[in-house]
Amino acid sequence: MLVKVCGATTEAEVRAVAGAGTDLVGLWCGVQGGPHDLAADEVARLAGAARRTGTVEPVLVTFGKDAGRLLSVVSEAGLSWVQLHGFQPPSLVRRLRRDGPPGLRIVKVLHLDPAGRCLQGPLVAAYERAGADLLLFDTAAADGRIGSTGLSADPAAVLDLAARTTLPFLLAGGIGAHNRDDFETVLDHPRLLGIDVDSAARGPLGTLDAEAASAVVRAWRGERGVRGEAAA
Repeated sequence: MLVKVCGATTEAEVRAVAGAGTDLVGLWCGVQGGPHDLAADEVARLAGAARRTGTVEPVLVTFGKDAGRLLSVVSEAGLSWVQLHGFQPPSLVRRLRRDGPPGLRIVKVLHLDPAGRCLQGPLVAAYERAGADLLLFDTAAADGRIGSTGLSADPAAVLDLAARTTLPFLLAGGIGAHNRDDFETVLDHPRLLGIDVDSAARGPLGTLDAEAASAVVRAWRGERGVRGEAAA
């Protein structure tokens, strides 16, 4: 079970995430107004810090639609993962697949509204044909807000969306150490690759925290979580 923690803004947070036993750390760029949005040079710096841990891989998380800009950030930061967390067209996926570095893993986020409808529903098959490697199922707020809403998806809606896709997927939206049992039916799905968390991995000060992230890891993966002194 892959565990991705999103929204790191400092090297200390990257080290905390790595120490907690997670696999991926999300670095926001091109998320205008987002509380954890980074400039391109900051993405490169934190991506380097992630790689130096030897345990956690950096992921570019973006609402951006400018392929040239995204490819520049990917190249400068030496990234091998990019997560398209918005309403980008399938043509952007195709361009990243064509012009991105070999082995680039493209994650396309699909958003479920409170009624369980996929906001990108008509484009799901097109994203797959364009070259996405995996999908991420997240939950949109009733007012249309997407990304770090803290809202949980209906497991039945998740399974309905999974039935319309063919790629491995990550589960996001209100995921925490407290609600693994709510998703037992989703956990049995053969294409569930892992989970993506944000607020549940944050401590009392609002920063990513090794103890909080480790609790998520233990709950969802059943492992010890903290990797020795790496959390210090």
